[in-house]
Amino acid sequence: MMTANEIRDSFKNYFESKGHTIVPSAPMVIKDDPTLMFTNAGMNQWKDIILGTRDPEPRRRADSQKCLRVSGKHNDLEEVGHDTYHHTMFEMLGNWSFGDYFKEGAIDMAWEYLVDVLKLDPKDLYVTVFEGSKEENLVRDDEAASYWAKHVPADHIINGNKHDNFWEMGDTGPCGPCSEIHLDSRTEEEKAKVPGRELVNKDDPQVIEIWNIVFMQFNRKADGSLEPLSMNVIDTGMGFERLVRAMQGKHSNYDTDIFQPIIKEISRLSGKEYGKEENIDVAMRVIADHMRAVSFSIADGQLPSNAKAGYVIRRILRRAVRYAYTFLGQKEAFIYKLLPVFIGEMGGAYPELVAQRELIGRVMKEEEDSFLRTLDKGINLLNGAMDELKAHGKTQLDGEQAFRLFDTYGFPLDLTELICRENGYTVDEAGFGVEMEKQKARARNAAAVENGDWEVLKEGEQKFQGYDYTEYECHILRYRKVTQKKQTFYELILDNTPFYGEMGGQVGDCGVLVNENETIEIIDTKRENNQSVHIVKQLPKDPTADFMACVDIDKRNGSAANHTATHLLDYALKQVLGDHVEQKGSFVSADTLRFDFSHFQKVTDEELRQVERLVNSMIREDLPRDEHRDTPIEEAKKLGAIALFGEKYGDKVRVIRFGPSCEFCGGIHALSTGRIGMFKIVSESSVAAGIRRIEAKTGKECEEMMYNLEDGLKAIRAMFNNAKDLRGVIEKYIEEHDSMKKDIEQFRAQNVERAKESLIEKARTVNGVTVVSAILPMMPQGVKDLVFKIRQAVPENLLCVIGSVDAGKPMLSVMLSDDMVKDHGLNAGQLVREAAKLIQGGGGGQPHYATAGGKNADGLSAAIDCVISKI
Repeated sequence: MMTANEIRDSFKNYFESKGHTIVPSAPMVIKDDPTLMFTNAGMNQWKDIILGTRDPEPRRRADSQKCLRVSGKHNDLEEVGHDTYHHTMFEMLGNWSFGDYFKEGAIDMAWEYLVDVLKLDPKDLYVTVFEGSKEENLVRDDEAASYWAKHVPADHIINGNKHDNFWEMGDTGPCGPCSEIHLDSRTEEEKAKVPGRELVNKDDPQVIEIWNIVFMQFNRKADGSLEPLSMNVIDTGMGFERLVRAMQGKHSNYDTDIFQPIIKEISRLSGKEYGKEENIDVAMRVIADHMRAVSFSIADGQLPSNAKAGYVIRRILRRAVRYAYTFLGQKEAFIYKLLPVFIGEMGGAYPELVAQRELIGRVMKEEEDSFLRTLDKGINLLNGAMDELKAHGKTQLDGEQAFRLFDTYGFPLDLTELICRENGYTVDEAGFGVEMEKQKARARNAAAVENGDWEVLKEGEQKFQGYDYTEYECHILRYRKVTQKKQTFYELILDNTPFYGEMGGQVGDCGVLVNENETIEIIDTKRENNQSVHIVKQLPKDPTADFMACVDIDKRNGSAANHTATHLLDYALKQVLGDHVEQKGSFVSADTLRFDFSHFQKVTDEELRQVERLVNSMIREDLPRDEHRDTPIEEAKKLGAIALFGEKYGDKVRVIRFGPSCEFCGGIHALSTGRIGMFKIVSESSVAAGIRRIEAKTGKECEEMMYNLEDGLKAIRAMFNNAKDLRGVIEKYIEEHDSMKKDIEQFRAQNVERAKESLIEKARTVNGVTVVSAILPMMPQGVKDLVFKIRQAVPENLLCVIGSVDAGKPMLSVMLSDDMVKDHGLNAGQLVREAAKLIQGGGGGQPHYATAGGKNADGLSAAIDCVISKI
């Protein structure tokens, strides 16, 4: 029986023998595509080629791509683990042809690989073809059907509707008919009863799609119409986990050697047996699936957080933690312990897992610990809510409360239902659904973007001139209208542009598009499909005119200096802290830089000073920029260039060197380190387990910061009569302050003691109760000390009510002895709330002690009388 790793290798070897270039998987986390957070299909990394913005060479490619899906067709996160074949993270085996072979070649190769190489039984394979669509004016894909007829009998070729057999990238963009290959893995007895063709696309867990071959030949426009693509594209995707299942003769993906080593380790650590109880089996499948997804995400640079992609990863991990907590009895961090087995199985195919092993483990454990604390809080809140239901004779928790537990504490509805059911209560699911839909609607409205069709003015590809120029003559190739949050913008693609599109943490350029007739402000530049997309608020009067594209040089130079400083900082951190330091994120703008890196403890002040000194020494050396463009990646590595985990590099890369600092980088940099001026670290902090963050200033911003510090120091010196030994004078003032503070505290304590003795002597008896009352000019803390001392001196039958005024603000304090609360039924909180109305205020507290503040000091005497009247 072939192992999973052998099956993956066989796919690559087969397509390599067919002239395909084998390429590495792109990162699962997408950083420079605003339309996607995660790679959810094998074609994502080829979007720019399919859209015609990048050279398609080599025209034949194949790989195994890491993918993540948490929504969409058959991929609802809440369903993963409950069946045998759906996952969050999965591998997609794929082969592509960009303007080379098309339907016949793709079909022939797919069949040859499955039947001749893998030896799958042809009688168990069914294929679907697009049946056509009258509303689209599309006929049945008879061409694909004719090629399939060479390999399978007619009753194994099934028509599929638009939903199943017409693939689209999105609402607009490349699309086309597709053919799916389905495998019937049922027993011979089952096959004899019901033909496999009747179960295709019917959600039968044993008759499943394993491969989809997409024939991209159309472009969907914003108005819904279709136009032919300039280049036909083959895009295939075969679910690796499903293929392994078929090859290993299993009825569940989770029974293959992809998941079984992890599940066995879960069983060993938890003491629970897989295959005995459905709830436990589901929990183990969820944990095995989710820990894979989270591990790959962290390795690719995406940490759990409360926003965007980070929130998705946090939600996936928390779902796994919740299953371990509820069904496996794991009350402490558990999932991170599975990493050695997982990485042992997958590390050979994906070396980033091995390289990031320590970081993945630390981040995962911290997230687990944090959520387990949150779970405890949520359970306490839920217990309180159930107590309220009991007190009011209710049996159903309302949906709003259930949603609040979910939204604030990550408490899933099914866990709330489980706990409520165990205690005899139900949950208003409909109300929960209403609240969830409200939140989704808010999110949709916030993110809703309406893109118009691209209006093509000239054919051609964009050329980036920004490495050498800040101004360049240009024309608009195409533009489109974009509406978001009721605001309208336009996106422009220029034939030649000096504008850098936001990428790799460096912000996009601003500037103008100008000619003799008008000036159009470019407010931002984004990177999309390997192009700079220029954002403007209005279109030129004549979009076909000649223009000069001019970058805002001050902002560009500021960003360039800060970007170069991040390279020097990265180098310096490795020298001071060690080679384990790796960049985990950055943000570079004209006025600041932020750099995230792997390190497992706080960077000391001494280490930060060493880093600053090293960076500034390289700045003073004025090291020139040594740039290598279009360098073959292997040659770049020989130069010593540092590659970042989680980044996708092509066959040729750009290398930037400043003295000893050498990195792969596509960003804008200073001509030499001297242009940075100066470097100063502003802060060092923790971002997540094993991730630290440094924020720093350079150049003009650094200069302004120094001026502010100097001005502040001058102001402080002036406060101390321009003393020469400022530090000594301040230390003396602090010592004197501490001494006087002690004296004041001693005097205050003595004053409180004297007041206590005096008030007790003046106490009167009302209805058998010792009443101590007064109005005093005393600070709140003094009054608190006083009433507690009186309570200590008079432990029984005591009512103490003190009015006080501090800085013109009245306060009322009520103290009761324990027997006044227990035996007489008095409550200081209730007494003070009623009396507080007389000083135009409010308050509350405990049964034996409460306070209230107000606005009307003249009402204190009446407020005191009000309290006393209640005994």
